[in-house]
Amino acid sequence: MAPVPSSEQQTGNGSVAALKNRIGNPSNPFYSPSLGDDNDAGYKYAGYKPSFPKVDWEPLQEIAVQDRGAFADPEKKALFSAAGKVKHLTPIIGTEITGIDLRQLTDAQKDELALLVAERGVVFFRDQEISIHEQLELARHWGPLHKHATTPVPKEPGLEEVHIVYNDASRRPDPTAFSKVDLWHSDVTYELQPPCTTSLKVITGPEYGGDTLWSSGYALYSSFSPGFQKYLEGLTALHSAVAQADGARAAGLHVRREPIESIHPVVRVHPVTGWKSVYVNPGFTRRIIGVPKAESDAVLQILFNTIANNVDHQVRFKWEENSIAFWDNRIVTHSATFDFWPNTRHALRATPHGERPESVADYEARTGKVAKDRQIDLWEKAGVELPEYRKTSLVRGYND
Repeated sequence: MAPVPSSEQQTGNGSVAALKNRIGNPSNPFYSPSLGDDNDAGYKYAGYKPSFPKVDWEPLQEIAVQDRGAFADPEKKALFSAAGKVKHLTPIIGTEITGIDLRQLTDAQKDELALLVAERGVVFFRDQEISIHEQLELARHWGPLHKHATTPVPKEPGLEEVHIVYNDASRRPDPTAFSKVDLWHSDVTYELQPPCTTSLKVITGPEYGGDTLWSSGYALYSSFSPGFQKYLEGLTALHSAVAQADGARAAGLHVRREPIESIHPVVRVHPVTGWKSVYVNPGFTRRIIGVPKAESDAVLQILFNTIANNVDHQVRFKWEENSIAFWDNRIVTHSATFDFWPNTRHALRATPHGERPESVADYEARTGKVAKDRQIDLWEKAGVELPEYRKTSLVRGYND
């Protein structure tokens, strides 16, 4: 199985020596004084460029976490009153907030931001001067930070909890190694306690290109018939780090923690919103447990292709330098466009651990509450009558 790049990063197979030659020639259109691993002079963020330290980390153990969104004001008055503008980018997913300096957030505003991210999937801010140290400290408010076993960390010491997304002219994308569907993922879902409210800040980017798309797991669940929803709720799936570790070793890199595989529910419930979300992704989900392979393959293909292809469930963000996104890895998947080569795209991620994924049955047994379909819940709260297509099997189209 070919290794699947994670967290928006792919490693090219081009000739690095040849590209360095071309980069160093000012008459060449690929010339840039900040490109290439050995050409850091004058690059403001050289200390945050990729390194792969040969260190070993102990296996992760289960840890207690408490979702800070549970402490938030449901109306988010502290956060929204400080904002210049709060704009939803689609009905389903994505919100952009202006007028807030993330360095000045109070604890109450941090809790409300976590709740907003849990409801909207991903929230964007632009023109943020927050440093990577401040970004890490903000992320710690939401949970203990994850350290990645295979992907790069900054050259600057003491930042092992930072995940780097970095591409330049020496890292040409290799479209023969994967399909675009394969690149959709939720970060490190193979962990026992995968991430919750995750942040990524772009510190260097191309003038255009390199957008990121997020797809809602809530909407994916809501899009299916009640019978298929109930079937999915009874399933579990294997999430694996093995291909990622094998890919790193094949590239001559040190794997800092041995890969693991975990079994998670195909439909999980967000602990704060109580909404059901499909929790599989092409990057790391390998098979459904306890069903014939043909059935597993067919179900996963339906889910994977809908994640990648249903644009009604997606939001697309055009990055600018100092833009930062916060997304809930429990209820969205994401993928980047690799249309910007040979330009540089450099971003830094902080990744808190969440709780162990909880099935519908386990959530309802633990809380005594009924887990909900997000779309139906929102319609009911708005006093909207349930559409006919949710009541019958009639097929209805639309015109555009």
